[in-house]
Amino acid sequence: MPYVNIKITREGATAEQKAALMKGVTDLLQTVLNKDPATTFVVIDEVALEDWGVGGLPVDEYRRKVGEKS
Repeated sequence: MPYVNIKITREGATAEQKAALMKGVTDLLQTVLNKDPATTFVVIDEVALEDWGVGGLPVDEYRRKVGEKS
């Protein structure tokens, strides 16, 4: 009974995009590990940008800093 938790930043992922993630992960577990899709659980958590950090910075600040280097 696989359980997969996907965390993404809250930036407008559509219901269709989330459904595609759920299907893709479920299909992958079935293909690679022969897991039953009927007992595979996929949960998507959306996290506010201010609650997500990268490199010691809030993600929006990190993106600005990385963008400055490009």
